[in-house]
Amino acid sequence: MDVQGMVVDGFEPVRDAFVRNFGLRGERGAAVAVHTRDGQAVDLWAGTADADGSEPWQENTAQIVRSATKGVAAAVPLMLHQRGQLDLDAPVGTYWPEFKANGKERVLVRHLLSHRAGLPVLDTPLTPEEAADGVSGPRAMAAQAPAWEPGTAHGYHAQTYSWLLGELVRRITGRTIGRWIADEISGPLGLDLWLGLPPEEAHRVGRIADVTAPEPPASQGLKVRPKRSVSEAYHDPDSLTRRAFTAIDPLPDENAPGYRAAELPASGGIATARSLARFYAALIGPVPSGRCLLAPATLTLARTEESTGPDRVLVVNTRFGLGYMLHGPASPLLAPGSFGHPGRGGSLAFADPESGISFGYVTNGMQQNVTADPRAQALVRAVRDCLDARRG
Repeated sequence: MDVQGMVVDGFEPVRDAFVRNFGLRGERGAAVAVHTRDGQAVDLWAGTADADGSEPWQENTAQIVRSATKGVAAAVPLMLHQRGQLDLDAPVGTYWPEFKANGKERVLVRHLLSHRAGLPVLDTPLTPEEAADGVSGPRAMAAQAPAWEPGTAHGYHAQTYSWLLGELVRRITGRTIGRWIADEISGPLGLDLWLGLPPEEAHRVGRIADVTAPEPPASQGLKVRPKRSVSEAYHDPDSLTRRAFTAIDPLPDENAPGYRAAELPASGGIATARSLARFYAALIGPVPSGRCLLAPATLTLARTEESTGPDRVLVVNTRFGLGYMLHGPASPLLAPGSFGHPGRGGSLAFADPESGISFGYVTNGMQQNVTADPRAQALVRAVRDCLDARRG
């Protein structure tokens, strides 16, 4: 495998793990980046830009990162709170009066960010066109009744997070969330990261596809399969799980220009691995030629546990802070203090304030997983080994 890019001394195991992903784990095209307090430590790319193509992945190739978008979008309400424009403990209806309907008067802003609002599904799913139009989604969320008493339990808001968070930001700032990210995050930090892809950048974005992960070699033991309860939940059309992931029906074509141009903070972000790593580096400290996005108190809010235990949608135990998944069995990040977000099928980005590590991984081959992709986890283990070697 012809791997391009760089690693600094001591991080060679990450390159080795990246290469093995192509040989053992069915990787088609991907990039990985790691930042430390000293700057960029890893910046690698290989394979093809399209999962089903032959053109090589370039240094500036970007990909749709699905739910890893949520971690970028979550910075927006936290920064608004930091600036005194948003009270995390206020009812959402304070900023969005129509939202109060059907028993949602006591839904707090922090409930939206920690997946405790009880709104992971829509009684009537949206078409792809409605999901992207900026109007139908917020209107449907305002009319929707909660699936459980808000604040009493948590369940992953896989798609509805788009319209809940996007409309909240628009009501407070007068800007769409994609515009806000471009103005306040991507632009100042020089990131190749978009929520709403500009037409002039379309040529840089590879095409994603669902791919089947290869069977592990016999020497690696039996293939781990989902628990029966999890598998059943994904196949039951009446379950919260199935309904949450099909709040847009039929499923949109994520390679279509219209979808890429839409501002869907649950799943529509497009980025390079380098920019995801730099974004998370800016959450935990100042970056070269940039700034620090979160003050220490706000950073503490981002990674303080708000939800833990059985997830009513994912049917496994999950942990969330305000907008971010936290280190745990369902999303094993670098260390207990890490926070970030995976994307269904592969991508992952996070930061670990204690070690000063930030990490970004993007891929075009979407495998059947939700929170813990084996390719991403192999890279995380390699980073952990590098840190252990440095300490030892």
